[in-house]
Amino acid sequence: MIYLDNAATTRMYDGAITLMAQACGERWFNASALYKEASDESRRIKEAREKVSAALKAGDGDVYFLSGGTEADNTALMCTRKAKGSRIIVGEGEHDAVINPAKQLKEQGFDVVFAPIKPDGGVDEEKFAGLLSCDVSLVSVMHVSNETGAVNDIKKLAALTKRVAPKAVFHSDGVQAFGKIKVNLRDLGVDLYSVSSHKIHGPKGIGALYVAKGAPVKPLVYGGGQEKGFRSGTENGPAVEAFAFAAEQTMRDFEANYSKKRNFIEQLKSELQSACPEVRIITDTERSAPHILTVAFGGVRGEVLLHALEKRGILVGVGSACSSHRESRFKTLLGLDEHYRDGIVRFSVSEFNDISQAAEVAEAAAEEAAKLREYARK
Repeated sequence: MIYLDNAATTRMYDGAITLMAQACGERWFNASALYKEASDESRRIKEAREKVSAALKAGDGDVYFLSGGTEADNTALMCTRKAKGSRIIVGEGEHDAVINPAKQLKEQGFDVVFAPIKPDGGVDEEKFAGLLSCDVSLVSVMHVSNETGAVNDIKKLAALTKRVAPKAVFHSDGVQAFGKIKVNLRDLGVDLYSVSSHKIHGPKGIGALYVAKGAPVKPLVYGGGQEKGFRSGTENGPAVEAFAFAAEQTMRDFEANYSKKRNFIEQLKSELQSACPEVRIITDTERSAPHILTVAFGGVRGEVLLHALEKRGILVGVGSACSSHRESRFKTLLGLDEHYRDGIVRFSVSEFNDISQAAEVAEAAAEEAAKLREYARK
């Protein structure tokens, strides 16, 4: 099997699996209890928090563990202090974990506007600036597009926002950025930043929200007061430990793996362009994260091509796996003509992929696309 849907989820590191299994079997204690074993578990969670915080270069901001990127995004949008009816700016190409809470806020009477994206999936900075006003209370723009890998200049966008609306809260969904590009939260100037474990070879069901010192955000989940009162619920110690392990290993091997992923994507792009004349490259690889290549095959449906490749042992994506049951919003947002609009396929790699796979994938994609076009003509 050749797995090229790493933007959806990643294979866990062996060390993370071992650590999580060990934690589940040997130290399953509730970190909020009073006996020594519980205190030891609380200490391990504290150490894990410090590791994730260090990987994010979070400085004096707080890192709170939650159930994943979706909860982090929902907390960021729904739980920040916002003046009634104030303006909220959200990137047009955001993940549904941001888009759908934004729609809820619009129904509550907030002035929610969507910043347009460019053909590569990144936010149009000029049009974004045109949406800013002094009554903006919240901005949410993803760091890296989960659909195309486009990297947004979050530092610039945050500075623009604060210049016009100093009290606005700036949130960035960093789920596709963390571990893929360098993230320095001390430098970005964001108030809130979401990350997820299973995108960096850790377990599912655990993520984190960075909250800058003084950011006006309250809990989404109330209860026993865990996570310093920010996220109640018995701490998932084993998953937290495995998440921290994955974060440390990802950052330790960052440079080598960045180059490996970038080289794979560039090779795949070249092979696809040679093997398949009717392919349009959507990802601007000179300004994108290293792990995603999104293309559009002319005259075919991406979903059908996905299943054709699946039969050959090649697993790819057609956009966000979280919304695979619905039409991708990107079919219209990217401005593709009718010939290409339905043929979007997303290839996403990890350090476990080998560059020798690129030629095989391109050849298979070209062959299957040609078969599908021929079938469509009959």
